[in-house]
Amino acid sequence: MLLLIFVPPVLLIGSLFKRQDWIYAWAEWGARTWLRLTGVRVNVTGRELLDPNQPYVFVANHWSYLDAAPLFAYTGRRMGMVAKKELLKAPLLGYGMGFVNVIAIDRSNRERAVETLKIATERLRSGISFGVCPEGTRARTGEMLPFKKGAFHMAVQAGVPVVPIALKNSDKLMGRGTGEAWPGTIEMVMLPPVETSRVSSDQDLRKLVEQVQGKIMKELEVTKITPRTK
Repeated sequence: MLLLIFVPPVLLIGSLFKRQDWIYAWAEWGARTWLRLTGVRVNVTGRELLDPNQPYVFVANHWSYLDAAPLFAYTGRRMGMVAKKELLKAPLLGYGMGFVNVIAIDRSNRERAVETLKIATERLRSGISFGVCPEGTRARTGEMLPFKKGAFHMAVQAGVPVVPIALKNSDKLMGRGTGEAWPGTIEMVMLPPVETSRVSSDQDLRKLVEQVQGKIMKELEVTKITPRTK
């Protein structure tokens, strides 16, 4: 209902008057309102660790459909996101994504995926932060899948730090295998930013990925990475 009622006029007026900032404000309101109507609250800690003038790549675990909204609306800054290409098929949402720097990535096509990340990197350089769930798909409760490297390539190429984020309880409110959301609180824990300036080789990049994922795992009390099944 939120999409049907608000998205068409917001996109129409924002496009006519070229007011992307206005569209962003409504998109953030929509994400927050969707969570509120679902009965979900978001408690954010660690935001004081961030430089308000510094763009970042925010990297989070992925246990729920609810994870994207806190990343988009509760970091305290204008956000873009890297999302699955399947979201483009969603009525209205898929069309509106491009207006707020939500970029769809086709992971089945390496060349297209690389081009998509190049576009995201350029926007990152322009000062727009990006949120990514580098597992690529939702993991089951208590598990974490190996992190893909794309988000970390972006951060290194743009010369910005990575902020690890632990999203707690989202699996209990709307975990994998269910289409129902339950009232409750998502704990969004921002951990200290990790610098990327010293990354100069594939080995350095691999260590960066391991370091960031290790910090999130420790916060979530996840002890091992679950291998991918496909």
